[in-house]
Amino acid sequence: MIGTRSTARVQPGLPFPLGATWDGAGVNFALFSEHATAVDLCLFDSVESEGERERVRLTEREGGVWHGYLPDVRPGQLYGYRVSGPYEPEHGQRFNPAKLLLDPYARAVERVNVWNDSLLGYRPDDAALDLSINDHDSGASAPLGVVVDSAFTWGPDRLLGTPRSETVIYELHVGGFTRLHPEVPERLRGTYAGLASAPIVRYLKELGVTAVELMPVHQHMDERPVVERGLTNYWGYNTLSYFAPDARFATTGRGLDAVDEFKVMVRTLHEAGIEVILDVVYNHTSEGNELGPTISLRGIDNSSFYRLRPEDRRHYMDFTGTGNTLNMQHPRALQLVMDSLRYWVLDMHVDGFRFDLASALARELYEVDRLSSFFDIIGQDPVLSRVKLIAEPWDLGEGGYQVGNFPPEWAEWNGKYRDSVRRFWRGEAGQLPEMATRLAGSSDLYAVSGRRPFASINFVTAHDGFTVRDLVSYDHKHNEANGEGNVDGSDENLSWNCGIEGETDDPKILALRRRQVRNFLATLLLSQGVPMLLAGDECGRTQHGNNNAYCQDNEVSWVDWRLDHWQQELLRFTRTMIRLRADHPVLRRRRFLEGRNGGRAEQQDALWLLPEGGEVGEQQWHDADRRALGLLLNGEALVEPQAVEPAHTATTLLVLFNAADTGIEFQLPPHRRGWRWHRLIDTAEVVAQRRTEHEPYPLQPHSLAVLRLGRRKG
Repeated sequence: MIGTRSTARVQPGLPFPLGATWDGAGVNFALFSEHATAVDLCLFDSVESEGERERVRLTEREGGVWHGYLPDVRPGQLYGYRVSGPYEPEHGQRFNPAKLLLDPYARAVERVNVWNDSLLGYRPDDAALDLSINDHDSGASAPLGVVVDSAFTWGPDRLLGTPRSETVIYELHVGGFTRLHPEVPERLRGTYAGLASAPIVRYLKELGVTAVELMPVHQHMDERPVVERGLTNYWGYNTLSYFAPDARFATTGRGLDAVDEFKVMVRTLHEAGIEVILDVVYNHTSEGNELGPTISLRGIDNSSFYRLRPEDRRHYMDFTGTGNTLNMQHPRALQLVMDSLRYWVLDMHVDGFRFDLASALARELYEVDRLSSFFDIIGQDPVLSRVKLIAEPWDLGEGGYQVGNFPPEWAEWNGKYRDSVRRFWRGEAGQLPEMATRLAGSSDLYAVSGRRPFASINFVTAHDGFTVRDLVSYDHKHNEANGEGNVDGSDENLSWNCGIEGETDDPKILALRRRQVRNFLATLLLSQGVPMLLAGDECGRTQHGNNNAYCQDNEVSWVDWRLDHWQQELLRFTRTMIRLRADHPVLRRRRFLEGRNGGRAEQQDALWLLPEGGEVGEQQWHDADRRALGLLLNGEALVEPQAVEPAHTATTLLVLFNAADTGIEFQLPPHRRGWRWHRLIDTAEVVAQRRTEHEPYPLQPHSLAVLRLGRRKG
């Protein structure tokens, strides 16, 4: 149903800012479309409306921006656009005024995931597929933007600015984290408000993390094949709107309420000293390839916003595996991303971003360009240059694996750290040199560009892959529930099931698995760099072998807060490890470990030690059969441009690693008279008793120990 032409009052308005802007008296609407021939603003009474109430032709155009000011429109107004122009897929143009289009700058979105063929710009029954235009009107099904009043009482809230060297990141899903929590009021579970509730904030504080990294909270749209399998895109890596918080996390399920509830969540977490980092997906959108829906950018100006193949502009360049790639070569596409980032910092007060498939954003032509326009602009931006910037430094295109190659102000998910730690603890041969490099902050990746150890975001597990419990319980993925024949998800998990695939009651295997879990968590929190912990790993969460649970919005993905005794012990162990990291500056250095450097032993910041005594030499580093080593971190050699308490400055730690199947007697390094090594942690025990150690140290198979050098007591 097509609405009637409007008699509403329309004034010229302004071409900026883009989007729908309420100024207290009316609303300015501005939409960029370089190649359009006409733009109509459509106003809706409700999400149930089959068509618009009014259609307003925007006649003003400046610099490719169509605009108009409506003095009678108020916040809460539902709207969309119809954009006219040529439908010439072979030339990259896909205008179709029968399609209602979402404003890419909409601050809130309603009516998402109403899937039918009306959303397609082409006729699905035509053999030529996307070459024939579909005149079926989508006004009754397409997503709608909402005019938002941005006023909010923030009080003294501000960006926390936690030093990167002090940061401990906790990756979580807003919905799944609280869905089953018994202390969160039922109506708040799975929402922004649930994440800001008192029991959750208390849990995060007691755990000791300094930042939550939220899996995508931009409004997303489920892929049609996923919906037709009776599933949803639980993870949300399929962005529909770069400005609107996802309505599924609002207590009411409404996009307009999501805006204020998100702000309250940020303010509450900030009050607790916890930063908020967003996982953002600017590399592609939910419109997919040429056979996807026409719901926003494709119908607004396809050739401006998407990367098209130069030799065949009907088809899209796809560096993401999702069908399209945003065209960061075009200034308006680049502006869309930059405006979105600034909005989330200035209006929503987030503390930083993790960029999904960030290499795709750096592609100027086909090669990944470290000095691309996107990174240049961010580096010079007075707002964005002061927040945390984290890259997932790869995409699916040729040359897309770019770990270590991002600009100096960026941190990176360190995939090499993940793989090295997994290989070491499953007992692979020849892992000592690589493991030592990763433990020490990965200077091989970051020092050459002048970066520090905190450029490395260290992780063993993340949302994409096994949980740490599954990492030690499964040799193979088990993704049958996804409905894709178990072909989805990675086959390269570097996991070890400790002898039996999946769940078991065998006490020996269970004991080994739980020790391995402690090994992984302890290693992560003892490494130089910034640790990132996957939510639920601290209490042994399982996905039953599913390593790609992107479509599992159910108990497979949700955190189960009913903890067995061993899980409660694991939670206490993780808290202890995070506190240990916070208490000892040698574990979170701002500079790379340098080793001997020709100085006296007492001036060496770190020593790599052999179990039989002495330092690791060139020959021992290349002994493929060695699976044990020690790392001495000399607190007296800690020279840092930061204030630390004198008592902490002298704290020296010794970390012992043994990935072998047999125990060893580890010769402890000499120390001055009147001092002794005191054990802090031993993963071979569920709860390590603090006591003075005699030499040599009995290091059990598949275990890790931490000792502190202190004065002899008694």
